[in-house]
Amino acid sequence: MTKKLIPFPFALFACSLFGQPELDNAANVERNGMYSGLALVMDVYYPENPNGYAIIQISGSGWTRPLGLDARILSHQGHVKSDAEPMLAAGYTVFAINHRATPRFTYLAQVADVQRAVRFVRYHANEYGINPEKIGAIGGSSGGHLVSMLGVLNGDEFIEEDSPINRVSGKAQCVIARAASSSFIKGQDASYFLGVREKERLVEGSREHAIATAASPITHVTKDDAPMLLVHGDADDVVHFSLSERMHNALQEAGVSSKLVRVEGGGHGFNFSGAKKLPDLARIYVQWMDQHLRGR
Repeated sequence: MTKKLIPFPFALFACSLFGQPELDNAANVERNGMYSGLALVMDVYYPENPNGYAIIQISGSGWTRPLGLDARILSHQGHVKSDAEPMLAAGYTVFAINHRATPRFTYLAQVADVQRAVRFVRYHANEYGINPEKIGAIGGSSGGHLVSMLGVLNGDEFIEEDSPINRVSGKAQCVIARAASSSFIKGQDASYFLGVREKERLVEGSREHAIATAASPITHVTKDDAPMLLVHGDADDVVHFSLSERMHNALQEAGVSSKLVRVEGGGHGFNFSGAKKLPDLARIYVQWMDQHLRGR
């Protein structure tokens, strides 16, 4: 695999490739990105036989990165290989992205960053050789939450400056969300991510309640949302399985194509530890993207 560095929206981020996953199905990979001097690295994995479509990949992290200087960047987690290998084999170009994280940054920085990534990829579609009208997204845990937001938001939010990149949509057209937090109202507790305490968050009419509502994918569901595949272990003790059930029901009620894959006995994490019989997730993921992104 060859590697090269290219400029992203702000400045070149030059550092070692410590911990970067080696993906068997990648022909080569580019790496780039910054935000106000902080690394927002996006690794671009090219397939051997590209089909002309792009997938945004977001790893789970609890929306958090350690404060230490040697902390592994988000786009170098084990999620990348698990999510990207089958997509690359099927011809998809994969963009494994990073985002600002707690404790330095709370919501809505993470959502703004992933929308920006979609806009950047869409704006440079010709350079990447991908269809700008159809971009997919896959992620797990906090990454699952963020790709869900990419699928349910309009795609024109969180624009702080006028630039050509910000004039294109930040919405994904097909989503795979694994063990995703769909609600922070009587659902997932993520006070560290939201920057507000649960005590105040549950008080209707409060500023804290409004923040939690805005950060919850389920509150944004409308009929024009992206088709969404939800995958969740029913023994998950970090993000409860019922959150995917609720999201699936909301999408169906709105008329959005959705499927829920229940992994019996599966715990939290991309490998669903403890699963009694793990489905062929690689095949399921590719089929979902092929059907709803490529129309096959």
